[in-house]
Amino acid sequence: MYEVSVPGKLFIAGEYAVVEAGHPAIIVAVDQFITITIATAKKNGSIQSQQYSELPIRWTRRNNQLVLDVRDNPFHYILAAIHLTESYAQEQGRTLSFYDLKVTSELDNSTGRKYGLGSSGAVTVATVKALNAFYQLEMDQMTIFKLSALAHLQVQGNGSCGDIAASCFGGWIAFSTFEPDWVKNAQETMSLTELLATPWPSLMIEPLTVPKNVRLLIGWTGSPASTSDLVDQVHESRETEERDYQQFLADSKDCVETLIQAFQEQNVPLIKEMITKNRSLLNRLSQVTGVMIETPALKKMCDLAEQFQGAAKSSGAGGGDCGIVIVDQKSGILPLMSSWEKAEITPLPLHVYHYPN
Repeated sequence: MYEVSVPGKLFIAGEYAVVEAGHPAIIVAVDQFITITIATAKKNGSIQSQQYSELPIRWTRRNNQLVLDVRDNPFHYILAAIHLTESYAQEQGRTLSFYDLKVTSELDNSTGRKYGLGSSGAVTVATVKALNAFYQLEMDQMTIFKLSALAHLQVQGNGSCGDIAASCFGGWIAFSTFEPDWVKNAQETMSLTELLATPWPSLMIEPLTVPKNVRLLIGWTGSPASTSDLVDQVHESRETEERDYQQFLADSKDCVETLIQAFQEQNVPLIKEMITKNRSLLNRLSQVTGVMIETPALKKMCDLAEQFQGAAKSSGAGGGDCGIVIVDQKSGILPLMSSWEKAEITPLPLHVYHYPN
């Protein structure tokens, strides 16, 4: 039996712009995990996930393709990851076999409500990593990222795949996405092995070192949001506000590139300044598109953080879920935590997760 765990993620800066190739974001992996166990089976296999049902879904093979025994299933990300990873395994000369795959998740709360930690991305990465171990494919992190990105886009159709990168690489990363049209065209002309070995235009994944005196705080508003729906809404709105959208992209790129430089220079005041600037840019995007990114609860969370010398903003697509705060290590955080709790904002006891070397 093989077991793999991958972390969830939070966006620190660069949301919405990051879906455009070459526009950077900063993302962090957090110590809440999706774990997959995979064990050899005979004649048929199963997929089980506590997120959907305690009962396993059975599957078999027809013409070397995995076929579910039920038509209606919620395992789309897992299945896309299995399909692509097994295609790659066959190209590497592996013989496909049966297995029982089980998913457990810490990325939702006890009632199944999502925190916005990238559960769909994490389960995709975890599935690819489990099959990497099961078929002994010895893929490196970049290959796992690319396979997971292909699977995720096959299901979701939009997004940057930044959550995939955070779950693959861990820690703090600077990220910009690849050119999706190039990847789509390449899929039609290259084998999977060739595509995974070829550099993808505009893709950047670089680790960042965080100043020792910086602390990351996370507040949850208790209201889950759909990233794909919000991204779709912004893209629909941009058609009528193209000039403003292009200005947002340029300003976001400048802001996040300065933020990356501030991390590299360990410049805490500049880091906080750029977090605050990114919040302002997202609020302007919200006004232009009519899409609510910073909800009243997120605004309250951020405004309270600023009262206690923190730099705060929504995280990810907004519309609910989490916000992040950057504070100096020396700042007392208990008064802020208390003010959040009075405003019905839940401080999440999360820490940055680094894979062991």
